[in-house]
Amino acid sequence: MLLAIVIFVVVYVGLVVFRHHRAHVTWLGIALALALGTLTFGEIVPSVNWNVLGIFAGTLVLAELFIISKVPETIADVLINRSKNLGMAFLVIVAFTSVLSMFVENVAAVLIVAPIALQLARKAGVSPVPVIIGIAISSNLQGTATLIGDPPSMILGAAMKMNFMDFIVYPMRDGSGVVKPGIFWFVQIGAIVSVGVLFFFFKGMKRKLEPIPVTKVFSVVPTLLLILTILLLALATFVDPGFVWFGGTVCMAMALVGCVWFSFHDHRRVLKIAKDFDWGTAAFLMGVFVLVGMLDNRGVIEAVVERLGALRGAHPFVLYSVVVWASVLLSGFIDNVPYVTAMLPVVIRFATEAGLPVELFAFGLLIGACLGGNITPIGASANVVAVGLLHREGHPISFGRFMKMGLPFTVAATAASYLALWFVYR
Repeated sequence: MLLAIVIFVVVYVGLVVFRHHRAHVTWLGIALALALGTLTFGEIVPSVNWNVLGIFAGTLVLAELFIISKVPETIADVLINRSKNLGMAFLVIVAFTSVLSMFVENVAAVLIVAPIALQLARKAGVSPVPVIIGIAISSNLQGTATLIGDPPSMILGAAMKMNFMDFIVYPMRDGSGVVKPGIFWFVQIGAIVSVGVLFFFFKGMKRKLEPIPVTKVFSVVPTLLLILTILLLALATFVDPGFVWFGGTVCMAMALVGCVWFSFHDHRRVLKIAKDFDWGTAAFLMGVFVLVGMLDNRGVIEAVVERLGALRGAHPFVLYSVVVWASVLLSGFIDNVPYVTAMLPVVIRFATEAGLPVELFAFGLLIGACLGGNITPIGASANVVAVGLLHREGHPISFGRFMKMGLPFTVAATAASYLALWFVYR
């Protein structure tokens, strides 16, 4: 058990130090565990949640096809042309990114919208820093809202046996038959409050905008496939109550259909999609599942739950607050994927044994971990990508400059979401 903990901590430190080599660090940790006998080869494959991996891979390919279709650019252009001034245009771009990131991976959402924002800022002669940071932190916020928005949400769905619609309308699992608002609505409450923070940064930009050309849509097929995927995922509970295979199969099947369709237009570009696929993140996700499985198999999670037993006498709101705000703080500096994967079984088991609402603690953990990544430029992959784009454009920013927007945004969004969640699920 102790050796498993040491290996996991070493990997975590490695992820902080070598953030651009997450997959290598994770699998080196697995190799070390195998060499020391803390992990066996027979435990690797069963530890991986292949359903989550299928959802991730399939939606990533669909997102790439969605970008190629030019539909996102067209929508953004139309929204910009209907904005009253530059500040409102920037807010519209950020809001559009938020909506987009509910259905495509956050980094993909940033890469889709950032070029539009950069071009607009260039034409207006203003710094693109506020709008690019706004795009990144808003994508991280709304990626929490749906099953397919971000890997931690997929991990929550697997742990809680939730389908796409459960994120919108959640049927309580205690046999009471009560239905409550899903986590989606609490994220929206946080989003509404955080808009005030973003408005503060854009309110001085009163310049009128000249109309920009509207991008022509290449095809609506990827959009239809994305919509069909969401509709099928909503049926997952009826087909696959254990969240074992249906979601991943649907996403991979829709991605395959999309690639076959696109191959008739440009087969070389299909090969490029496969080549440019984020294999590193997929390998990282697999490695995280294996390492967390190692902790579970060696009794580490059960031991942590027993240690937390001393806190059972504390007020539930205090325990809930510790889970949320500790997650916010930690996720500002460490990757939220291994954190959520490791902590979800801990808080679920602890809440169950303590007679506390499991949904409250599981949803609170996800909100804290995903929103906490907005504090610093290294807290989330979307932030790293946004900072890299700004550096390439000649606008390098420091930790302090990023946190000037990220910190108040995070505090406002988290406070609103977590308080609303408490009053509904306590």
